[in-house]
Amino acid sequence: MDTPAAGGAVAAKKSATVFTILSAISIAHLLNDVIQSLLPAIYPVLKNSFALNFAQIGLITFVFQVTASLLQPLVGIYTDRRPMPYSLAVGMVLSLCGLLLLSVAPTYALLLVAAALVGTGSSIFHPESSRIARMASGGRFGLAQSMFQVGGNFGQALGPLLAALIVVPGGQHSVAWFSIVAIAGIIVLWNVGGWYSAQPRPVRRAGATARHESLSSRQVTTAIVVLVLLIFSKFFYLASITSYYTFYLIERFHAPVRTAQVLLFVFLAATAVGTFIGGPIGDRIGRKYVIWVSILGILPFTLLLPYVGLIPTVILTVVIGLILSSAMPAIIVFAQELLPGKIGMVSGIFFGLAFGMGGLGAAALGWLADQTSIIFVYHVTAFLPAIGLLTVFLPDIEGPMSHGKMRVAEPVLPKA
Repeated sequence: MDTPAAGGAVAAKKSATVFTILSAISIAHLLNDVIQSLLPAIYPVLKNSFALNFAQIGLITFVFQVTASLLQPLVGIYTDRRPMPYSLAVGMVLSLCGLLLLSVAPTYALLLVAAALVGTGSSIFHPESSRIARMASGGRFGLAQSMFQVGGNFGQALGPLLAALIVVPGGQHSVAWFSIVAIAGIIVLWNVGGWYSAQPRPVRRAGATARHESLSSRQVTTAIVVLVLLIFSKFFYLASITSYYTFYLIERFHAPVRTAQVLLFVFLAATAVGTFIGGPIGDRIGRKYVIWVSILGILPFTLLLPYVGLIPTVILTVVIGLILSSAMPAIIVFAQELLPGKIGMVSGIFFGLAFGMGGLGAAALGWLADQTSIIFVYHVTAFLPAIGLLTVFLPDIEGPMSHGKMRVAEPVLPKA
């Protein structure tokens, strides 16, 4: 007799990847992250307008990312028990409010409030949208996570470019033009919510959702701790680029502000490409191998970066972005497989950690830059990828691969 799990696996093999929904959620992620990426992209404008120091700039990022990181796990836990398909559109409405406030804020305190509103919108968006990506995956979980995340990466890349074209010449008030982006996101997410509300819900079998069935609680806990440390390494280093790369280029190479923002776009575009590649490769060869290469593999390049000229700097950051960004889809899916049935919680925790580590990194590195120099920051952060050595402690949990799909899937019941 077939077991429920076996029946679920057969169903997963027969299900098709819903590329229309994956494309829609990827576009929504792009629009969401265009809004998010405006903050670091317009830091030079805000620094001049409000006479900010590096620590104050770091605090803006800290407020935004910590707001998102603290709320995301709570949103994920709640929606694991009670899905809220239209909450995605509501989150985008909050981001719209933050965006409009950012465009008119007359004081530093209101800049922090605007950052918190955008962060809250992001915290609502990520756990449920990651769940939708998995629901639409047809068993190709890495591919689905890559498609979902690559939209965000392209959004992060477009933000600085659009800021260079619109905000730098137009000033703080021109940020209001990006409300068009938020409104488009609300429309897309409302339609995605309609598809989500029509889907069957996963079966929750007693004792099957606490952890991966082949591992002890201690092994799962160890693996989660390792993944958290890898997230720390990845996003603390990324904070040095996303928040301070423009200042590094200006201080070390005397690059114009617009040129520095374009080069930040080049780096972020490379991270988008790496994200798109990482998921499908993880489906094919195993996610642990991708994690190994993507974290530890950039160490030679980060160590070399502070010692080279402008053109090699651009080349090295592109290579770093390509390799490092391939880790995130693999880490998310690996964690989801460690704790099956808790997709929202896992997504919320790890996306929340990503934001939190980025915010903590921005604040800490901003303080360090004020005490020393922005160039010294890149000497210190160069050693962070060595934490990738901890990947050796991750268990081998992945079953045989078949045409890019895992054999195990979560069984579902028809909607009542």
